[in-house]
Amino acid sequence: MTQTHFGFETVDDSEKASRVRGVFDSVAQKYDVMNDLLSGGMHRAWKAYTVAVANVQRGDRVLDIAGGTGDLARAFAERVGEQGSVVLTDINEAMLRVGRDRLLDDGLALPTVVCDAERLPWADGHFDLVSVAFGLRNMTHKDRALAEMCRVLRPGGRLLVLEFSQVAAPLKPFYDWYSFKVMPLIGKLVAGDADSYRYLAESIRMHPDQATLKAMMKTAGFGHVDVHDLGAGVVALHVGIKC
Repeated sequence: MTQTHFGFETVDDSEKASRVRGVFDSVAQKYDVMNDLLSGGMHRAWKAYTVAVANVQRGDRVLDIAGGTGDLARAFAERVGEQGSVVLTDINEAMLRVGRDRLLDDGLALPTVVCDAERLPWADGHFDLVSVAFGLRNMTHKDRALAEMCRVLRPGGRLLVLEFSQVAAPLKPFYDWYSFKVMPLIGKLVAGDADSYRYLAESIRMHPDQATLKAMMKTAGFGHVDVHDLGAGVVALHVGIKC
């Protein structure tokens, strides 16, 4: 049986998805509040930048993977209009339920699907754009997930991956202190869960850096990949165009 990483821990491949699901079951109700606290609200700016770069058009078909509480799906839906479509997916039902309910509160009834990004239930070439924000690092086989995202895109379609990445070297000592000391403490005080936020900090360190992820996307079938560093590399937006 092959093994993978769950934070800094090595686990069997078959265990990771259920353990990640446990983390997000725990944090779902406080997810947006914690994101605002931990990023100083910057996650909203990073997502807004992603939406601007996506530049979706009326009538486009968009798939938002690991969409959680629906921030990107909401923004895309406003832009594609009634002629287009936006599908919100997540492997975690608790997260998806929060996202669906918040969209409904805003008057948006979008298709929501519980599914594994490594096995997407859509035909080849179905979407114009696929997005995944802060979800790729939690996937067991990132190469398979990227290949699936490429498969469901039309030729010339784009994948946008917004994810934590490798911070600039001068900031690393402070960033490590904040990640491993402050984040779990805030998680304990606000969400009643230090361990989940300790895992999230560890998962960032185990995620491929900017250059490695760019190479992985090219291997998956994206002919051109641009990398946008945000927040001195705390976050990177990778934009791949399908051959």
